[in-house]
Amino acid sequence: MLFEWLADLVLLAHLAFITFVVLGGALALRWPKLVWVHVPAAAWGVFIEYAGLICPLTPLEIALRRRAGQEPYGGGFISHYLTAVIYPAGLTRGAEIVLGTLVLLLNAAVYSWMIVKRGRRTRAQR
Repeated sequence: MLFEWLADLVLLAHLAFITFVVLGGALALRWPKLVWVHVPAAAWGVFIEYAGLICPLTPLEIALRRRAGQEPYGGGFISHYLTAVIYPAGLTRGAEIVLGTLVLLLNAAVYSWMIVKRGRRTRAQR
């Protein structure tokens, strides 16, 4: 029971991290110091997608599920939990590149807006 609970906890942490990678720029609009945490997290998320790697949280969750006596799944977190929702036929390498690019563009747009907004505020104070 403990290992099943820990696996679920890792799953929730993984989902929270992915959500933060995608939407953290919007949080940084409200709390600008969050940029120092979000930018490295977003860079990691984009890197994982572009490189076609599996996040280290995935093998941890799989190992905990094995210890709990559950059948482990193959592939990564996104392909196991989110592919059916996003890409029903399966997550292809091209789809991973598209996801990484969308995260990159979304966050670049948010941070560009923040920089422009800060520049306007600085000019107004002069």
